[in-house]
Amino acid sequence: MWRRLDLKTFKIVALQIVDDQREAKNIPLTDGLIINKENEEGSWIIEAYIDNRFQSYFESIHEKGEPFEIRVIITHAANDPAPFTVSIHSIRPVKDHISVLFTGRLSKRRNEYLELLLDDLIKEGLSGETLLKEFKTRMRMKQPVTKK
Repeated sequence: MWRRLDLKTFKIVALQIVDDQREAKNIPLTDGLIINKENEEGSWIIEAYIDNRFQSYFESIHEKGEPFEIRVIITHAANDPAPFTVSIHSIRPVKDHISVLFTGRLSKRRNEYLELLLDDLIKEGLSGETLLKEFKTRMRMKQPVTKK
């Protein structure tokens, strides 16, 4: 009996690695793809095509062997970052780039971006109408934020 596989693929336009201090490191992508396996486990496969200057950085993460958090913006820069808990499956050199293959699941912290953005704006001293106006502006920009 054949089992039907339902996969959904999307382009990645931005990638951030979240470190142990909950700070996000922007990783410049050459290209990227994300696959929702549409299975009961909620598994995703994420491939990031990155300049090879990041190879030792990703190898050090891979050597730890522990799941970690990433955020990806899918399809359009205007989309909210999607948080994932992932492990590195493989790192493969491709000429002057590397292909980093992650496997993982969508995290439950979908509102984290909004909370981090609001926290950044308050720490910048914004309040009232100025806060609201800047919040709306940055939401349209989807500017990366970090927890300080």
